[in-house]
Amino acid sequence: MNDASPASGPQLDRRMLEALVCPLTQGPLTYDAAAQELISRSAGLAFPIREGIPIMLESEARALE
Repeated sequence: MNDASPASGPQLDRRMLEALVCPLTQGPLTYDAAAQELISRSAGLAFPIREGIPIMLESEARALE
């Protein structure tokens, strides 16, 4: 059973976050827990996290405004 609340979604493992980089720029990512996204400011993209799994595909990313 999953202990994470549905509003916040599953928590992303801190070690995984530290190991991940933007697939386009190799730059750092910022975790947005509320939106369940990994933000790449250098690429101007937000990569979704679905069921605790980061989707690191440019085609799945949302452009930042």
